[in-house]
Formats: sequence, structure tokens, C-alpha cells
Amino acid sequence: MGILFIFIYLFIVFTVIEINTSIFVATGLDRKIARFQVISMLTGTGFTTGESELIIDHPVRRKLGAFLILFGAFSLAVIISAISKLLSDSFYTMEIAYVAVGLLALLFILKAPTVQKKIGQKMKSELKENYELADLPISDVLLMDDDDEVREIALKEDSRYADRTFDEIVDKEDDVMLLFIKRGAINIRNKAYDTKLEPGDKLILYGNNPRIEEIFEDA
Repeated sequence: MGILFIFIYLFIVFTVIEINTSIFVATGLDRKIARFQVISMLTGTGFTTGESELIIDHPVRRKLGAFLILFGAFSLAVIISAISKLLSDSFYTMEIAYVAVGLLALLFILKAPTVQKKIGQKMKSELKENYELADLPISDVLLMDDDDEVREIALKEDSRYADRTFDEIVDKEDDVMLLFIKRGAINIRNKAYDTKLEPGDKLILYGNNPRIEEIFEDA
């Protein structure tokens, strides 16, 4: 019974991973990134990547992350305890099996496209109602369309855009905005549109990504 208990509990851990992955996806996170970050938090390993900021900077994902870290620590203790008591008859195998079945049912429900859509809408609604704009990640504040993007464009040493201003490069009709120019340790923001660009400048742009690619293809 002890070995069966361990296998059932490992199945519960797997199901918890998939459930939380589905919830993270509903908040707008890519599924591959979501699954990796869930496993990272659950095991306490690998959660040092740049992608971790997608979790930390998001109020809802941050709460889910806290649960996963605590559940991971609890699970490790349970598995170690189970292994040490393999010869004991005190395992609640049937009870834990019921929990596993319940979590599996919850997983199938959460993976349904209609449920994912409703959860996503609910998440966005809650963020707008309960959190300040400054608390939300850029993706939830600025990226309203699929083609929206915040991009950094670095000008080459022989860039044809050197000695020209942003207004001379981008038409007013283009769906592209200049947030600021990063020139070494200096950030130029209040006069960014009127500043003549220099090789090595980094332009922080916001707008239609295909149009940004088209304009600055050979920057």
C-alpha cells in the first residue's frame, strides 16, 4: 500500500502542475513558459530565469506562485515520510485516491476552451477592479492587440538613421511610438522626438510590431 500511496501522490503533484499551468495560461501566459515556471516553483529549482519576472510582476500569478512554493515544500515532506514508512499500514491510500480523482476532474474542466476563456475574462476584470495600473505588467497594460509590442531597437554604427530625428523616420500615421532613447547611461524622454539619433542609441518603441519590423529592418 505504501508504494501505491507514493504513486497516487505523485499523480496528484502532476495534476496540480497541469491545473496551475492552465490557470497561468488563462492569465495570458504562454503554455510552455507557464509549465516550466510552475515546475520551477514547485520544486524550488530553476526559478531564476528572466521569465520569472512574468510571475513576480503579476499580482494574480504571484499569489498562485506562493501556493506552489508552499505545496512543493509540503509535497517533498510527504514523499520523504511515505518512503520512510513503506512497511507501515497507516497509509490512507483510498482517501488520497479520491483526492487524485477530484483533481483530475478539475483539470479536465479547466482545460476546456470555454472555461479557459471565462477564467481569462474574469482575471482581466479582477485586475482592472482591484489593482492599480502601476501594479500590472506591461503586457496587461499596453499590449491590447495581438500585434502590439514594446521593442528595443539598437542603431548600428553605420545606421542610416543617424543624424535624423524620430519624426523624420516614422510618419505620424504609423502606429509606432517612441517611449524614450537610451544613450549609454542616459535616458532621453522629454525631447526624444526632437533629438537627433546617434549610432549605438537604443530606441524603446511601442506600437504595431510588423510595422516596427518594416521601418527598422536594417537599423
